[in-house]
Amino acid sequence: MQTRTQICITVDTEFSIAGHFQDPERYAPLAEPVIYGHDRNKRQGLEFLLDTLARYEITATFFVECANYFYFGDEPMRSVVRQLQRAGQDTQLHIHPVWLSFAQGREQFPRHDNCDGRRYEEILRVITLCADIFERWAGHRPLALRTGSLRADLNVYRAMSDAGIPMASNIALGIFRPGEPELQLDSGRRRIQGVMELPVFTYRDSNLFGAHKKSLQITSCSWPEMRHLLWAARRAGVEQIILLTHPFEFIKKSDFRYTRVTRNRVNQRRLEKLCLFINRYEQDFVAVNFANQRTTWLKSELEQPFVQIPSVFSIGRKLHNRINDWVWAY
Repeated sequence: MQTRTQICITVDTEFSIAGHFQDPERYAPLAEPVIYGHDRNKRQGLEFLLDTLARYEITATFFVECANYFYFGDEPMRSVVRQLQRAGQDTQLHIHPVWLSFAQGREQFPRHDNCDGRRYEEILRVITLCADIFERWAGHRPLALRTGSLRADLNVYRAMSDAGIPMASNIALGIFRPGEPELQLDSGRRRIQGVMELPVFTYRDSNLFGAHKKSLQITSCSWPEMRHLLWAARRAGVEQIILLTHPFEFIKKSDFRYTRVTRNRVNQRRLEKLCLFINRYEQDFVAVNFANQRTTWLKSELEQPFVQIPSVFSIGRKLHNRINDWVWAY
């Protein structure tokens, strides 16, 4: 009998530079608006996410960005971590190293946001500093790391291993393609420099202009496309699917400063339908997270079949997303 296909919803939980580097006198980085999205006394971002997960009794993995400490201090992200923990959700480490450019003192970090392309000693220091911050906020060392913008190279994995972080989800080929062939992973699990990498699930779609790889994200995949993909993966024998989202994907904003916000009905419905789908087809699918699968996932590597879906889903998704972008109240 085929085991259930695991679906791991991962949520990159982060703040925004919000134009500060372009005009520091005028714009300060943003914290709570990016996470929560206040709209008519209701929070449409993180709290919608947590309410939905709770309603369907699903736990996800929240990759919490910690380098923002060097601008904001411990708050407000520490309070976000505690809120996630009270909700029974899994918290792991996320790093956007551009925030370290705000660090004061002898250590100077360049103002760019890529974890890849850095000297080993530098990326080890970045990871170590952020892991220490995470431990102070969460009360435990991180089991897993996701790099900002899903950019990584072999030095990242070497540094992770030396920093004692055993798992990663740093790869999504539909977002960024690393230069090293051993990092060009579509799905499954692979041990790299002693660290077990679990990439965001990547598949191939096709349209009139050809085929290309796409990574599974709430904001970019229509629900009909996602449902078809999950069943196609199931039939192909895929054991594990990592999906990516962010709290701000459930918010529509009028500008990069979040001056006016409303709920993103399309993305909210996609999450609700996904959670309902997992519950309805519980004999075939199960929601998991990094913490509760640590022992199993670290035990062995996993090669999975590659999945391709028909072009009709690409056309429908692009139309749906374009309307959602254009029409404020859609």
